[in-house]
Amino acid sequence: MLQTPSQTVGPYFAYGLTPKQYCYDFESLVGNRISDKTLDLITIKGKIFDGENKPVPDAMIELWQNDGANQFFGRFGTGTDAENHFIFETIKPKSVDGQAPYATLIIFMRGQLIHSYTRVYFSDEEVLNVQDFVLNTIDSERRNTIIAQKKEGFYELDIHMQGQKETVFFAI
Repeated sequence: MLQTPSQTVGPYFAYGLTPKQYCYDFESLVGNRISDKTLDLITIKGKIFDGENKPVPDAMIELWQNDGANQFFGRFGTGTDAENHFIFETIKPKSVDGQAPYATLIIFMRGQLIHSYTRVYFSDEEVLNVQDFVLNTIDSERRNTIIAQKKEGFYELDIHMQGQKETVFFAI
């Protein structure tokens, strides 16, 4: 019996996790939008950039959030969008125990043996961001790498895997 070859996280997960990204004609079991339109929803979008500052067209992003009252889990493949964005429509998290509102992003992509964790905070939560324990453990010049900027109709956060703009990642 031969050993199974080792692989990095890659498109072999596509069939079950992000089928639209690879042109399968069925929906993912987990989407990127909350279906309850009675809630006040926000959109978070961005791109993932590799070490050469090129958009990654085949990454998978998971978003997890829990603000004590509401929970959301979503998944999106960057190749699903024509411009390689990740896009999530969710509720804006609330503050829990004095922390600034945030969601956790988990990045799966080629070339990584293990996924990367980061957070998305919100630029319009200035008071809570200044007080947040986790944000205060990050050098001030790098905090902006995990704070989504409020734009017209959405929040934008680009993720840079390497380089001068490298996003802050967390060991979990």
